[in-house]
Formats: sequence, C-alpha cells, structure tokens
Amino acid sequence: MKKINVRWVVVLFLMLFISMGSNAQSKPEVSVGADIVNSYIWRGFDSGGASFQPSVSVSLSGFSLTAWGSTGLEKTDIKELDFTLKYAANGFSAAITDYWFNTGEYFNYDTDVTSHVYEATLGYDFGVLSLNWNTNFSGNDSKANGERAYSTYVEAVVPFKLGGYDFKIEAGFTPWEGVYADKFNVTNIGLTASKSIQVTESFTVPAFVKFVANPSVKGAYLVFGVSL
Repeated sequence: MKKINVRWVVVLFLMLFISMGSNAQSKPEVSVGADIVNSYIWRGFDSGGASFQPSVSVSLSGFSLTAWGSTGLEKTDIKELDFTLKYAANGFSAAITDYWFNTGEYFNYDTDVTSHVYEATLGYDFGVLSLNWNTNFSGNDSKANGERAYSTYVEAVVPFKLGGYDFKIEAGFTPWEGVYADKFNVTNIGLTASKSIQVTESFTVPAFVKFVANPSVKGAYLVFGVSL
C-alpha cells in the first residue's frame, strides 16, 4: 500500500486555513491556557504522573490550529507535543492531529523509526450527546507483524448539570487490534465533575475531578486538575 505523505496533507490543511482566514471578515482569536493534573490519564490509559499541560490555539472562521504539550514532574515521564488542525461548524468537526513523544528525534519522519503518530478525527455534537471517531493513519502505529494498525478509538460523551456542577459521562472503545488493545475492547469509562473555584472576588480557577475505569487493563484512576 502506498504510504500517505503526511506533510502534504498538513500543507493542504494549512493552505485551506489561510485561504478561509483571508476571505473572512472576522479577526482571529488566540487562546492560551494550561492544566495541572495529578495524573495524566488519556483515553483510559495511564500516560504519566503529575503533569503540566500548556496549550495555545488560533481560531478563525471555524478553523483552529492548536499546540498542546504535556511535561511530567518526574524526569522519567515522557514529554509530549501535539499539533491539531481542526474545522468545526454546526455540530460537525474534522481534525488531523500530529502526536509526538520525546522517545525519538522530532524531525525524524521515517515511518519505521519516527516518534510521531498522525490521527484523523470525525465528530458530531448533537447537544445532548457527542460522538468522535479517531483513527491513526500514519506514523508509529504498526501491528506486531509490521502491518499498518490503523489504531482506532471511538468515544461518546454525554454532558449534564447537577447541583451547580458541570458533569460529563464518557465511554470509549477500540473496534479492532491496535495500540489500545489486541482486539475489540472497551478502554475508557469516565465521569467528570467540574466547577470554577472562587479564589478572590475577581479571580476564579476552573477545577475538575474525574473517575476513569479501563476494563481492558482492569485499571481505575482518580484525576484532579485545575486550569489556568
């Protein structure tokens, strides 16, 4: 099978992003933030201990470009740097994400040795329920026999309010063999409660507590985090 040239895909998305921006009347919006969490749990898997996770995003006319990183407090924790190009409109969203982990050189894109993983995402938000399908299409994502795994994670999220808190229930599974499991398996069942904590009369800190269970590895986690 012919390899997908990820760099050309990213260039095309960037050209579309710039083109839409030049034709739009609105100005781009920039968002900067960071989360501090006691444990980095991603899609039901333990991905590190206490971590600092900064982000910066530029959005315009439904398009956004986001850089997100994670740095653990322990020297042994793997560092992560992700870039996401996304388009969202009327509940629909599509995105491409470049995940990179510091287990290898950043500018090494050779599929056999790269530390990059490229993922395509399609989603729809119905208001009472959001659905997302995420599939790796290039990079470091192979089966034991060396074939492309196309590792996939599918998730449903239901938000609701209760007692002055914002809640969301999420459930995710992988439909086939890949990085998440060696066959179909439920990997993530989570419940999140979040609320802004009043620190002073003019300053609040958004905080959340999340319980996560991963039936595929028989794991369970409790995460606390604050957003800056």
